[in-house]
Amino acid sequence: MELLPHVLPFYLALGAATGFLAGLFGIGGGLIIVPALALMFEAQTGSALMHTAVGTSLATVIPTALSSTLAHHRRGAIAWPLARRLAPGIVLGTAAGAVLADQVGGGALRAIFGVFMLTVSLQMALGVMPAGRRELPGRAGMGAAGFVIGAISALVGIGGGSLTTPFLAWRRVELRRAIATSAACGLPIALTGSVAYLIAGLDATDLPAGSIGYIQWPAAIAIAATSVFTAPLGARLTHRLPVTLLRRLFALLLGLVALRLLLH
Repeated sequence: MELLPHVLPFYLALGAATGFLAGLFGIGGGLIIVPALALMFEAQTGSALMHTAVGTSLATVIPTALSSTLAHHRRGAIAWPLARRLAPGIVLGTAAGAVLADQVGGGALRAIFGVFMLTVSLQMALGVMPAGRRELPGRAGMGAAGFVIGAISALVGIGGGSLTTPFLAWRRVELRRAIATSAACGLPIALTGSVAYLIAGLDATDLPAGSIGYIQWPAAIAIAATSVFTAPLGARLTHRLPVTLLRRLFALLLGLVALRLLLH
């Protein structure tokens, strides 16, 4: 597929919007990037190319996860012992999720993402956050939790924040500490997932121009470049805008896009 001249501004604008909304609502950018890229690829080729959309999304998470991790670390907010206990399972789960994604068709991957997106939109609309009712599990339990988080993240192209934060909060980790630790866990997800999607797609055909494996690098670089600058702006406006109302409206938008993906 030829890389059209008007596509780069779209990627830059997508990155700017993604960073702003992620900072404002505290959500993962993959929920915006994956459907936007899938719809863009579909408009150009007639095929959503979900694997490339997911792989590219994971690649964009690397710089944002690194920046977020450093920021939280400077504030001493990351529970590194918890992150280290989750990390082995996360790496294995992310690799397994990418391998599974490569085995299923684009339609199945689209359905998986649509269901996940619809679930997150309902959670955002209702403001549901699990209460801390249980203690953290042992090493095996943390490894299993990390595996599930990594596998789902690799399947839908996210950094895992919408999974890791609720899990830690449910396990009686203070919310701010859970968010910071989740940010640290996003880096191994992004790195492992990007490498796995790159390798898995090396023999794929009919990919967008500029792709290596299932990563469309012009999109990944452009999206990451602008999202890094707009994410802090969104975070600063969290306390100045009616975020509860905006969150519900955005959840409605996510739900409509999810239905568009599922019913197409």
